[in-house]
Amino acid sequence: MIALAALLCAASLASAQDMAVATETYNNGVMALQGGDKATALNYFNEALSLGQACGDEGAELVANCKNAIPGIILSIAKGQINDGAYDDAVKTLDEAAAKAREYGVDGIPAEAAELTTNAYLRKGTSLLKEKDMAGAAGALEKVVAAEPTNGNASLMLGQALMGCADLDGAIAAFKVAAANGKEEQANKLLGNIYLKQGQALLKGGKNVEAIEAFQTANSYVENPASYKLIASAYSKLGKTSASLDAYKKYLELNPNAKDAAGVKLTIAATAQKAGDKATAIEYYQQIVGDAQYGATAKQQLDVLKK
Repeated sequence: MIALAALLCAASLASAQDMAVATETYNNGVMALQGGDKATALNYFNEALSLGQACGDEGAELVANCKNAIPGIILSIAKGQINDGAYDDAVKTLDEAAAKAREYGVDGIPAEAAELTTNAYLRKGTSLLKEKDMAGAAGALEKVVAAEPTNGNASLMLGQALMGCADLDGAIAAFKVAAANGKEEQANKLLGNIYLKQGQALLKGGKNVEAIEAFQTANSYVENPASYKLIASAYSKLGKTSASLDAYKKYLELNPNAKDAAGVKLTIAATAQKAGDKATAIEYYQQIVGDAQYGATAKQQLDVLKK
């Protein structure tokens, strides 16, 4: 009985010592956290957790305190990584924070980690877009849009990144989403530019009908004088004089002070004259009679038309 009592006493003493070490380790973690050393604090809390678990029921409260603290500390470390621009490291740390929170039953952390993950990808995509790393930017921004489908700004930047990757179909889809979510003006301008460039390539390739369709689509987003001038050229090549003249007139309507306005008016007058539209020819020749470059030609043709 005496031997048994001595054994129990020794075991009790050892348990008390273990609990004292666990408590000291926990307190060291608190001090490190107060001093702003989150990494060291995390190491102390993880160690205190293991020590407390080894103490059984006596360490239950300390274990609970460690479990409550650890996910939040990991989350805080991730925030620092985001601020430092270490976005990929931050995403991994946020995944760890969410996993620990679920394991330890800490509410709120997983949702906040998910939100911060999206923010990390947004900041990464924005940074890479500025650096002209279009493929990297697109990869990051696609994750943002997947998480936040109504984020118009992210969709707008995704469209720009995809344009830089020559993925025009993807860019068009992204810009349409951006337009539907508060970025209509910017997205429509970019959509218009895409279709304008497509039309120019088609026109250069001799695909006049397809080019006209592309230019008209461009104008459906933002009316561009250049599109109408190119439409006029395409219609002229197709032998559609009336449609060509209408497009030239629209060009001048939108850009009356264009540097080539006099030349375009001469083209309208000459085209109308050739087509037998005497009234239109006279109207536009008269508008450039005083032009230094085309005035003499206009006077000559007016004399012909008035005979």
